[in-house]
Amino acid sequence: MRESNISLKKIIEILYFAYSIFFVVYLLRYLFTGAGGPTLLAVVLIPVAYVIVTLHGLRKNTFYSGLPDNFKYLLALIFIILSTASSIYMHSNFDAIRIVRLGIWNTQDFFFGTVPVILILEYSFRKYLPIFIVNIFLLLYAVYGYIVPGMFYHPGLSWRRVIQTMSLEMSTGIYAQLPQLGLTLIISFIMVLGFLRGFGCIDSIMKWASRIGTRSIHALPQAAVLGSFAVATISGSGPANAATTGAVTIPALKQAGFPSVHAASIETASSLGGQLMPPVMGITAFIMVEFLGVSYFDVVARGFGPAIIYFAGVSLAVYLLTIQFEYKSNFAEGQDLLGESKIEPVDLANLFAFLAVLVTLIVFMGVYRMAAMIAAVRVLVGLIIFLTVVFVQQNYRNLKGVAGIKTFFQPYLKSIDTLSSLGADLAVLLSLLGILAGSLTVTGIPTKVGALLVQAADFHVAAVVFIAFLFGYLLGMGLPPSPVYIMVALAVAPTMIRLGLDRWAVHFFAFFIGVFGHLSPPTSLTAVVTSKIAEADYTRTIIKSLQYCLPLLVLMPAVFTRSDLVVTVGAPQFRAFLIVLIGTLGLTFALHSKYILKRKYDLPLRTLIFFVSGLVISHPNITIAYFAIIPTIAFIVYGAILSRNGTLKHIAEIRRKEKSLRKEATQ
Repeated sequence: MRESNISLKKIIEILYFAYSIFFVVYLLRYLFTGAGGPTLLAVVLIPVAYVIVTLHGLRKNTFYSGLPDNFKYLLALIFIILSTASSIYMHSNFDAIRIVRLGIWNTQDFFFGTVPVILILEYSFRKYLPIFIVNIFLLLYAVYGYIVPGMFYHPGLSWRRVIQTMSLEMSTGIYAQLPQLGLTLIISFIMVLGFLRGFGCIDSIMKWASRIGTRSIHALPQAAVLGSFAVATISGSGPANAATTGAVTIPALKQAGFPSVHAASIETASSLGGQLMPPVMGITAFIMVEFLGVSYFDVVARGFGPAIIYFAGVSLAVYLLTIQFEYKSNFAEGQDLLGESKIEPVDLANLFAFLAVLVTLIVFMGVYRMAAMIAAVRVLVGLIIFLTVVFVQQNYRNLKGVAGIKTFFQPYLKSIDTLSSLGADLAVLLSLLGILAGSLTVTGIPTKVGALLVQAADFHVAAVVFIAFLFGYLLGMGLPPSPVYIMVALAVAPTMIRLGLDRWAVHFFAFFIGVFGHLSPPTSLTAVVTSKIAEADYTRTIIKSLQYCLPLLVLMPAVFTRSDLVVTVGAPQFRAFLIVLIGTLGLTFALHSKYILKRKYDLPLRTLIFFVSGLVISHPNITIAYFAIIPTIAFIVYGAILSRNGTLKHIAEIRRKEKSLRKEATQ
């Protein structure tokens, strides 16, 4: 029986890599030739992507792990056969379905159009339960809208019409704009990420962070922030990044003396921040390109400022926290708590490759105005060549015989594994979002929500922003950032723009709400992961993470009060960046620092600092904001001096001794 299980695992592994290689090769064929167009690409690869995620679930024992093995494997086999048959049929009948039989599809068309919709919903049930619930609700509303009273009433559609809309029409649903975007523009960047991971560049980043973290107790948490932030920059997923880098950084912080809740919240804030940073921006940058009809560089050029503000605020908050816990630290200078920190020549080459990818993408798209997908493909080719040369140079002695061939192809297989698992999951996720977007469109929900916003605008435009935030916040309690952004962009953004708010400000506001969704209480997915790793209380982790993520809460209103931050690239943008940065640092000092030993004097002073810093960011009169900058900078400088000369550490030590004395006195 055991040998049978081993053989079955080998078969699953072979099938997984067979489908993965087909997935990658077909993608490369399109990226280099454009053959067939993006719609045919989606029609062929969406079912293949479903097969890959199903096989990956079998590999990791996450595919209905509670079921008996025989039933589980039989169910997976049926799903794989149906999905593969759907891909073949839709490819063979692509022109007939799209042109010849348009609107008069036969039974076979309807069957093979229905199969992938059902299978993709089945996957969402396993992996993205909140999206599954939302999609089912919207599909039911599309059919039974006639029983809904009031302004959300609509006559309803037949189930056949709904299925056709989600599959055979190809303009909405699982083969529409979003999955096509995922399999063209986004996947080209995912390929770059796949090879960076496959050749060990991500491991080298963590080594570099570990090397920094051996210098002092102050450097250790900053190294955790830098490492997590750098990895999350190209991973695009807060929970996924927290699961990988957090497994290293959180135990290191705990071993150095940081409480579990603080260690978990540091990783939570760092992992979330990576989703704000270009070039990926948690895949939302690519979707924003489609919604706004602008170039990819136009989006990322506006994304760097908010991301840097966020990173500066989190880094400062972590530094101020470190001072509070320094007195009880177990850390010794030179101690390596993040793992092996010796930097090898291959690590330097990998770090160079990582930085070169970021810089080259910016140059191609910013200086030469190259299309994003073309830029990514060119960077991919150069990256593969460079990493291959470095790998051969480092391992040429081991590349002999059959074992040498296996050694040579190992990083490529690892890259394909990473690319196919991430890319397939992304493709299926965007197909799910295609169902969601299609359901919103056919039922007219955006128009009806817009009418409510117009009514709110009669009170004040701030009420519109608040309602939009509330709408996104509620969605964010169960959905990842990209679905939240899409729903806010579809249902709320058009009305906000018609009411006079700048489209860039509105869409970045929607983006920030989406990122905040991975933190919003009571269902922070990232905090779930970090609190489990740290063995910390989940609720306290969320509360502490909210304090670290203060810059994100600042950025949401700042895009309206200091809209040049995201509206105009150039000098006005830089000026707004400095204003918001100063205000954010002032707020961070007010929240996390101590200026006076006695609490009854310190608290009012910090409240004043908080108020003045808030004026810098939010006051509608820019002259008053400029005047408020002066005391804010003074408070920042004074707080920095206190932290540098050890005054804050001294205060923390005194408080600890006072508490210890009180405890002894009571005993």
